[in-house]
Amino acid sequence: MFTGIITDVGDLVSVDAHGEVKTLTIATDYEAAGIALGASIACAGVCLTVTSVGPGKARKTHFSADAAPETLAITTVAQWQPGRRINLERALKMGDELGGHVVSGHVDCKAMVVERDDLGETTRFVFEVPAELARFVAVKGSVTLDGASLTVNSVDGCRFSCLLIPHTLGVTTWGAIAPGDAVNFEADVMARYAARLAEFPRG
Repeated sequence: MFTGIITDVGDLVSVDAHGEVKTLTIATDYEAAGIALGASIACAGVCLTVTSVGPGKARKTHFSADAAPETLAITTVAQWQPGRRINLERALKMGDELGGHVVSGHVDCKAMVVERDDLGETTRFVFEVPAELARFVAVKGSVTLDGASLTVNSVDGCRFSCLLIPHTLGVTTWGAIAPGDAVNFEADVMARYAARLAEFPRG
């Protein structure tokens, strides 16, 4: 589990394809000693399992993780190339502060960025998701986009908007996001369960 609070921005060092799997090697400033083999790290919102870890060169640490066919089909990972910057978050520990909302790291789809308006104190992004997932998006509710926990500002059909403050733009990859980009979307797990319960009649 994660919270959607980005704690580092990694650099994608290499992408190695073998069969239907891609091995990603990412440079980070996380301490290598604190990353166990098999640990989960959210990479742009995608929960990946660490398969190797060691000292880095320009950054403190390099770690590798495999992206399976399902991940490559649903998320933006299939398009990643070396040099890409990636929002990172370590898995939540018992007793950690839940600063965002409960995030599983299981991406639902790619959301399209359709608008970006830089308003001075905030930046407004408008996203579009498929209708079957738009029903999980509510005003004042939470969504996870490229690993960041964001609050929904408005909803219009399959489109919704979020406002980002300068701090978020500065410490994540969001400063470079533009219309036409795709980002990883995860619906709020509470909204998902609420919608599922509503499908059953009371009796």
